[in-house]
Amino acid sequence: MLSNHLQDGIGMARLPWTQLPSSEEPEGLASNIDDELLAAARNLSGVGSGVESLDYEVIENYAYREQQAQKGKLWVNYYIIIKWFFALLIGIGTGFAAVFINLAVENFSGWKYTATFTIIQHSYLAGYLVFVLFNLALVFSSVFIVTHFAPAAAGSGIPEIKGYLNGVDTHGILLFRTLIGKIFGSIGSVGGGLALGKEGPLVHTGACIASLLGQGGTAKYHLNSKWLRMFESDRDRRDLVTCGCAAGVAAAFRAPVGGVLFALEEVTSWWRSHLMWRVFFTSAVVAVVVRSAMSWCKSGKCGHFGSGGFIIWDISDGQEDYSFQELLPMAIIGVIGGLLGALFNQLTLYITKWRRSYLHKKGSKVKIYEACLISVITSTVSFGLPLLRKCSPCPDSEGIECPRPPGLDGNFVNFFCSKDNEYNDLATIFFNTQDDAIRNLFSAKTFHEYSAQSLLTFLVMFYTLAVVTFGTAVPAGQFIPGIMIGSTYGRLVGMSVVKFYKKLNVEEGTYALLGAASFLGGSMRMTVSLCVIMVEITNNLKLLPLIMLVLLISKAVGDFFNEGLYEVQARLRSIPLLESRPKQFMRNMTAKEACKNQQVVYFPRVVQVGEVVSVLRSTQHNGFPVVDHAQNGETVVIGIILRSHLVVLLQSKVDFQSSPFPCGPRGVLNSHKLSDFVKPATSKGKSIEDIHLTEEELQLYLDLAPFINPSPYVVPEDMSLAKVYNLFRQLGLRHIFVVPRASRVLGLITRKDLLIEENGNASTTTDLQSTSNSTI
Repeated sequence: MLSNHLQDGIGMARLPWTQLPSSEEPEGLASNIDDELLAAARNLSGVGSGVESLDYEVIENYAYREQQAQKGKLWVNYYIIIKWFFALLIGIGTGFAAVFINLAVENFSGWKYTATFTIIQHSYLAGYLVFVLFNLALVFSSVFIVTHFAPAAAGSGIPEIKGYLNGVDTHGILLFRTLIGKIFGSIGSVGGGLALGKEGPLVHTGACIASLLGQGGTAKYHLNSKWLRMFESDRDRRDLVTCGCAAGVAAAFRAPVGGVLFALEEVTSWWRSHLMWRVFFTSAVVAVVVRSAMSWCKSGKCGHFGSGGFIIWDISDGQEDYSFQELLPMAIIGVIGGLLGALFNQLTLYITKWRRSYLHKKGSKVKIYEACLISVITSTVSFGLPLLRKCSPCPDSEGIECPRPPGLDGNFVNFFCSKDNEYNDLATIFFNTQDDAIRNLFSAKTFHEYSAQSLLTFLVMFYTLAVVTFGTAVPAGQFIPGIMIGSTYGRLVGMSVVKFYKKLNVEEGTYALLGAASFLGGSMRMTVSLCVIMVEITNNLKLLPLIMLVLLISKAVGDFFNEGLYEVQARLRSIPLLESRPKQFMRNMTAKEACKNQQVVYFPRVVQVGEVVSVLRSTQHNGFPVVDHAQNGETVVIGIILRSHLVVLLQSKVDFQSSPFPCGPRGVLNSHKLSDFVKPATSKGKSIEDIHLTEEELQLYLDLAPFINPSPYVVPEDMSLAKVYNLFRQLGLRHIFVVPRASRVLGLITRKDLLIEENGNASTTTDLQSTSNSTI
């Protein structure tokens, strides 16, 4: 039932619970449910060698307790201040990264379109070649960076970050080179005109910045500081990465509240009020940084950077009201979004499977050829299709610039037109950055700007390009392409409504917005965060009920067919996510049934060094129960010790002893710092293969008692697997001991027992009847 790829720990009973099961028993009553069990319960066949579970549980060993005893109130307050300071740094860093990416993309695109439009005045063939080569150079730079410098920078990075916050670490996703590859790779892929966006990679960028700040920088590239190295546990790093994810969304969409809700709804598995405040503060800092940069760019110092301010697509001057008659076509938009979103998820799953199974196994050159080929095809489609469309005369409305100058954002592009006062509606979408194209589709007071044939052509071609491009070896987000697709069919529905309800005040741009929301809801299955993001980026609160309607419908329709995009991609990447709810069959299974046939591996309290080395080399377990003998000779489990801690002890050698008897805690902090036992955030840390011991050292002994976690989480053997699942996920655990029924009860903890003051007295804020008893 269980795979052999994720055996991270096997546990046993502890103290008066029971004695250890004998080796003759085929199904030991004491075992451990870890990440392997739950991954297997979700029908995962295993994960890649680069995936490892994280230890979010506090290891309360002797070293930890000794260090905590030395910390006073001053240190606690200092620690809290440092957390807020790091939230400030994460917001500033992510904001500047987003501004840099936007500036680079907008300027590269502006230069490209300006050069292309200048050359096509003399030769369309020469203009086509320049357009293709410009895009090809940018895409080549992106795929080259990913394949040769930062492989983990490919894709959006959101499934990997979601896995990290769920308790699974994919090696390489938070490295410094991944951050650099994500930033410059996004510039190349988005600026190169591929059917993908920069918003997903910005979430990954924010997470990388947060992780690097949390560990004080990167030692490999000599960009580190011991003064920043404050957070040394996976739990603290998890909080920082959560702040980084929210900052990435806030920077990408200039939607700070949407960033907070995105982190809460989509990527985190564990949340608390204190973290909410820091995440909110980080997003607010990002908003200030981005707004300041936008204000500075209005002076014309940013080259071709667009003029869309803090609100990306302002449609506040659009449709002011809606009638009951419009609810039906709006519901239809929700259904279309659910169907197209689910189809998109399924198609990208099939293509990515084929790509990973056959194409990408042939090496980096094939990945480069593939990305370059897709770039040429995308450029050819973008340049060639508008040539097949007839131009339309410019509208007579005042205040509309038609046609617009080349290289600037706006509607009405003059491309392959015989007259100067004409525009090509298909070129208006293709010959723009994606942000500007969406602004055009969302625009109000632009009736009949687009023909149904042009919108349908763009929808089919861009949908196909988005499916094919997703999964290539470049940084790729799906937010903006999803908005492009949805706004196209949304505007098509809006055009139909305008023709059918001629007397209603209907704006096609309003339906484009609802279409964008419906496709994202049908593909990514987000509701609350996506709803707030759409309101923030369009500055139109009046449409909030309509956005909620289409999101609920599209999500319901999409859920009927498959999972959300990030869940599908996580499963494809063999990231064993624990979903918010256990599977139904788990309610009919017990913990004992789930961990049957496990072979118990444990250490005695005082163990020979050679035995430790032998066990570590012959197994891949992450945690090992430690046993001792009680006064009556009964064997009991006294705690659990982690593999990484054993490797540290073997490497330091200072705790080796010649006596096979316990020596008790003897100032562990004098020989070890607590940071010695922390796994680096951006590397796998030391392994047993890095340890070299002499024959004499292998004959010595180790007393493990000072280094074990004496209070691991335990569950009775007959607890339902569903309850174990919830406990495991909500507490962010890596191991749970499964033990037989206890023979004694020492007491019962009630709410009153937890409402105690620092002096140990019970709180008088409430009068609760205690049900505690001394011993039963």
